[in-house]
Amino acid sequence: MKGAVLAGDSELLPGDEVPPPWPARRVTVDGAMLHVRDTPATRPGAEPAVYVHGLGGSSQNFTDLAGLLADRFDGQAVDLPGFGYSDPSPRYSIPSFAATLIDYLDASGRGPVHLVGNSLGGSISVRVAALRPDLVRTLTLISPAMPFLDPRRTAQGPMLPLLALPGAERLMAWGLTRITAEQMAEQVLAACFGDTSKVHPQRRVEAMEEIQLRYTVAHYPRAYLGTLRGLVGSFLRAYLPGVNSQWRMAARVQAPTLVIGGLNDKLVDPRVPAQVAKTIPDGRLLILPGVGHVAQMEVPRLVARAIVGLLKDVGSPVA
Repeated sequence: MKGAVLAGDSELLPGDEVPPPWPARRVTVDGAMLHVRDTPATRPGAEPAVYVHGLGGSSQNFTDLAGLLADRFDGQAVDLPGFGYSDPSPRYSIPSFAATLIDYLDASGRGPVHLVGNSLGGSISVRVAALRPDLVRTLTLISPAMPFLDPRRTAQGPMLPLLALPGAERLMAWGLTRITAEQMAEQVLAACFGDTSKVHPQRRVEAMEEIQLRYTVAHYPRAYLGTLRGLVGSFLRAYLPGVNSQWRMAARVQAPTLVIGGLNDKLVDPRVPAQVAKTIPDGRLLILPGVGHVAQMEVPRLVARAIVGLLKDVGSPVA
C-alpha cells in the first residue's frame, strides 16, 4: 500500500457551475431494464469509465465527479437493479449485482474501463475486478462497503433486527408512510455527509426528488432490505473459508487501485479503507478528515484530483 497522489486543482475542468443530472437512457441486460446516465467526453481520446452507486443511492450520486472528469473519461453511471429507475431483480446480493455489471460491460463492449464504486458499489466493483480483470483498467473505491466485524457500529445498525422479521418489507413500506420525504432526505444527508452544510441547494432538491421516487416504487423496500441482507451475508462469509470471501476477492484484484475513505463516515467503519488498500496488491490510500460516506458528492474536486493522480501514477494516456 502507498499513499495517493493528488493532481493539481488546475488540472481539472472548471467546477463553478452545478450541472443537472446527466442524460439517461435505458439498456436491456438479461431481459431487464438498466437505467444508465451518460457523461459524454469533452475531448477526443477520453477513456471509458463506469460509476457504481451505493445502497439506496443512484446514478445521480456521480453527477459532479463525472462532470469534473469529462475531459478524461467518457462516463456512464448505472442505477443498480431495484434502485433509481432500473427494473427490480429476483436477487439482491453482491454476486448478483456483480454479474449484472459484468454482463453490462460485456454487452457494451467498452472494456476495459476505469471503474469507480461508492459503498455497496465499491464492494461490487471489487468482485468485478477480481473475476474479470480484462474489464477493469483502474479501480477507485470510495468508502467501499467491505466486510468488518461489527456492522452495529454504523448507522445501519438499528435496521439489522428488521432483517430477521417475517414481512420486513411490508413493515419498511409502512414506515415510509410515517415520515415525510423532506424528513427522510434530511436523515439520508445527515447519515451520508460529514458536513451537511456542503450540500448544494440543487443537490438537496434532487435528493428530495429521489426520496419521493422511493415512495412510489412498490419494489423499493424489498430491494433495499434484500441488498442489506446480502451485505450482512457477505460480512459473515468474509471470515469463513472459501473463494467467495470479499477479502479473498480483494487480494485477487490486479488493477491499480485508489481507495478513499472519510474519517466522519457513519455507514462504513472508517478503518476499512486502509484495510482494503493493504489487501489489494497495487493499492493506494487517501483518508479525508471531516468527510463522510459519499466523498464524491461532498468533496468532488478532491476526489477528482486523486483519480487524476492515479491516472498519472499508472501512466494513463488521459492523465
